[in-house]
Amino acid sequence: MLQLSEIVSASRDVAATRSRKQKAERLKSLISVLEPAEVRAAIGFLCGELRQGKLGVGYRTLQALREAPAATAPSMTVLELDGTFQTLSELAGKGSSKRQSELLRQTFERLTDEEQDFAARLMLGELRQGALEALVVEALGAATGISSTALRRAMLFAGDATEVAVRALSGGEPALAELTIQLFRPLRPMLAQTAKDVADAVTRLAPCAFEQKLDGARIQVHREGERVAVFTRHGNDVTESLPEVVELVRGFDLESVVLDGEAIALADGGRPQPFQVTMSRFGRRLDVAEQRRTLPLSAFFFDCAYLNGEVLVEKTNEARWAAMSLAVPLKSRVTRQLVTTTEEGEAALRAALDSGHEGVVAKSLASSYEAGKRGAGWLKLKPAPTLDLVVLAAEWGSGRRKGWLSNLHLGARDPETGGFVMLGKTFKGLTDQTLAWQTQRLSELATEKSEWVVHVRPELVVEIAFDGLQKSPHYPGGMALRFARVRRYREDKPASEADTIGFVRSLYERGRGESSED
Repeated sequence: MLQLSEIVSASRDVAATRSRKQKAERLKSLISVLEPAEVRAAIGFLCGELRQGKLGVGYRTLQALREAPAATAPSMTVLELDGTFQTLSELAGKGSSKRQSELLRQTFERLTDEEQDFAARLMLGELRQGALEALVVEALGAATGISSTALRRAMLFAGDATEVAVRALSGGEPALAELTIQLFRPLRPMLAQTAKDVADAVTRLAPCAFEQKLDGARIQVHREGERVAVFTRHGNDVTESLPEVVELVRGFDLESVVLDGEAIALADGGRPQPFQVTMSRFGRRLDVAEQRRTLPLSAFFFDCAYLNGEVLVEKTNEARWAAMSLAVPLKSRVTRQLVTTTEEGEAALRAALDSGHEGVVAKSLASSYEAGKRGAGWLKLKPAPTLDLVVLAAEWGSGRRKGWLSNLHLGARDPETGGFVMLGKTFKGLTDQTLAWQTQRLSELATEKSEWVVHVRPELVVEIAFDGLQKSPHYPGGMALRFARVRRYREDKPASEADTIGFVRSLYERGRGESSED
C-alpha cells in the first residue's frame, strides 16, 4: 500500500528542483508503482486537489491541529487519508462538528510534521496549481508511453488529471480516446495571452478577428433540451443566481449547446457597469428575483464548443463562430470584426473603448479551442497593460490610512516551484471602501503579523495596471513594476490562474518593460 509519506516526499522533491525533466521523472517513478485503487486519490494529492471537493475545514482549525504533537514516524497510507476526507465530506446534522473535530484530531496525531503540513495545505487548497497538474500529465505519459497529443486531448475533455490518469493506467490510449464533451460537465475555459499593441497582434495572427473584450464575468452555458446550466470560469454552478441567462439560452433555436461568453451588468444606454457590480449577482441564492429586477444581467457569447451533438473544440475559430452564428442571435454575440491590417485593428480597438469596454481580444481564425490554456491564438489588447498578480503581504498604512492594510506586496506565479515571485509593491488605486475590504480579507488570510507588515496565504488575485517593467536588483525575478496601481480585485480567479513570472518576463523582453529613462 502506498504510504502518504511517499506522496509528500515526491511533492517535496518536485518543489526542490527547477529542472522540469527531473520533476517529471520523479513523478513518473511514483506513478509507476500505483495500485489501481490508489490512482484517483494519489493523483489528486499530487495535483493538490481533493476528489471530495471542499471539506469545510477552516484555516484556524487546521492551525490549531498543527500546534499539537506530531507522530515521530510515518504510518498512514494514501487510501486511509482519502477515506478520512470522504468521511469528513459526508458529515452532517447534529453532532457533526464534534465528530469532525475528533476525526481531525485522530488523523493529525498519526501524521508526521511534514505530513501534517501537506494535509493541511491540501485541505485549504494551497497545493492546487495548474503547473503541478501539467507535470503530472507529462509524467503520466512517460510512465505509460501514451503520446502527449492523446493526453492533451483527454485533458481537454476530462478537465482534470485524475480522470485522465485512471483511464490511462487502466485502459491506455483507447480509454482516453473515448473521452469527449459531456454536457453539464464544464470545460476549462481557454485564456488569452497579451499582445504588446495592435501591430503586434496583427503581425502574429492575421488574418484574424477582433472581438470586444467585455469587463464582465466569464460564463460557460450548457443546454440540452429545456435543461440549462450556467458555470463560472472555474466550474462553479451559478444557474440559480442567473435566471435571465437561463431563459435567454433556453430561447435559442437549438437542441444542445456549450457556449462560452460573458455575463455583464449594463447601465442605461448599454454601457457596462463596473466589474464589481456584475460580480455582486454571482453566487446569490436569496432574493434572486429582486436582484434581477434591480440589477439585470445581459449575456454575450463568443465561442461554441458543442452544438446539436457535434463537438467543435478541435475545429477552427472561424468554423466555431460560423456554427454559433446559426444558433445564437446577433444581439447575443459579442461585437466582432475581421482584421487584416493594423489600421483596421486600431479602428476596432477604438470602437470597443468608445463603447465603454476594456479593449479587444484578437483571435486567429485558424486557432482551435485550447481549454485551460493561455493559447497563442488569442491575444488581449488593452490601452493600459494589466497583470493578474497575487497578494503576498500588506503593510499597515500611516496618516489617513492608519489602521488599514495599504501597501500590497505583489507576486507572479512560478510554475516551476509552485511559489510566487515578488515584482513590487503598490498602495495606489485604492478607495476607502477597498482599503476597508482588503484589511478585513487579508486579516483572514494572515499567516504572520507584525507592527509593520502582515504576511498572507497567497490566494487573493488582484488586477494591476502598470506603465512598464524595469530591471531591478531588489527583487528575485530581476524585474519590477513601474507605477503599479490596483485596478480591481479578481475574486472570480484562483491563484492558480494568476500570471506567471515567465509571462511577465516575455512582456519585458518584447519591449513593454523598457524604462522611460532609456
